[in-house]
Amino acid sequence: MSQLPPALFLSAEAPFPTVGGGALRSTSLLQYLNRHYTVDIIVFRQPGSPNPASDFPPGIARRVSVIELPFHSRHPLSRIARNVMRLLRNRPPLIDRFSGFSTQVASCLDPGGYDIAIVEHIWCASYVQQLRPYSGLTVLDVHNIESTWHERLATTESSLRGMVLRRFASACRKFEHKWLPQYDALLVTSEADSKLLSGTSKIIYPNALPLVPRPLKRRDDAIIFTGNLEYQPNLTAIAYFKERIWPLLRSRFPGLIWRIAGKNSDAVASIVNDDSRIQLTGPMDDSIATIAGAQVAAVPLLAGSGTRFKILEAWAAGTPVVSTSIGAEGLSYTEGEHLLIADEPEKFAQAIAFLLDEPAARAQLAEKGRRLYESRYTWDVAWKMLTRDLSPLLSGTVSTE
Repeated sequence: MSQLPPALFLSAEAPFPTVGGGALRSTSLLQYLNRHYTVDIIVFRQPGSPNPASDFPPGIARRVSVIELPFHSRHPLSRIARNVMRLLRNRPPLIDRFSGFSTQVASCLDPGGYDIAIVEHIWCASYVQQLRPYSGLTVLDVHNIESTWHERLATTESSLRGMVLRRFASACRKFEHKWLPQYDALLVTSEADSKLLSGTSKIIYPNALPLVPRPLKRRDDAIIFTGNLEYQPNLTAIAYFKERIWPLLRSRFPGLIWRIAGKNSDAVASIVNDDSRIQLTGPMDDSIATIAGAQVAAVPLLAGSGTRFKILEAWAAGTPVVSTSIGAEGLSYTEGEHLLIADEPEKFAQAIAFLLDEPAARAQLAEKGRRLYESRYTWDVAWKMLTRDLSPLLSGTVSTE
């Protein structure tokens, strides 16, 4: 029998298969716990999806408990009706979706307790009530600050949608003020996010990737955008790029392709299908290899919270990045050395054009980005930081090797 102390990992989303930024962050934490603890997992399951327990690697957990979510139709009219009800009840969508399962969570807990319990996402923060009596240390992993996420997105939307988002932002803020201080520590992606939260010990646990070899792949005459294409900040970024930036590049570089890669491509089809030089490639089996096939990674985000895995993946791929300030927020970069920043459409197009015209500058930016990824944004580096900062709170229950 293992002599490792027990830990609990509660996640709104299954980390496996590891597709998307949320799953990547959750996987890195779960792999860390697996190195130091015997782990019990509680994970929510969307109706109609495979049992998430079947995707967990052997040996990653002692026990996996699955909580079934009720069926929600994905039809647009059904979504509108749900969100109207949420607006009337002042309940933000994801907080509402993952609330109300206190009895099920409590039934999954080991009566013997845990040295540490980690909860993934603010959406599940209220379950601290069930976990605290069973855990020596309760930690919330803040992927995004939901109030900030809604506030920023509101500035990019129509007046009606903006009003709804601002109302949800206010509700998120109340939820955060109530539940986040009840945790012993919050894991945040960056110093920027840490400054936006008050009270409770905050530990910077950066988004990171496993250390992978630099892909050796021929680069096409293409620029690339990657991500979950149903995610609203990505939808907004694609529409902005299509309308304000792409026409400037399209006319200047007659052979250039804009490649959009990621799951849920149907969500953006109506935005881009009128242009034969825009490619929707669908889900990526290997996002880093996919990005390595392009000359430049474009990150024209106008809203969001946390830090962007799409930039980390581009750095790992050795592909130079052009981003807005919000897109690169929270990352430890030097502008002009690790990526280019442009917040105006014309300047964004000019930055991409410069890199397409100057192979030497493109190669230098790519190399510096790759080195930054290797030195600051790999799992091993993030794990060492986490061990250092958790150890005082755990009173020595985690090895400091």
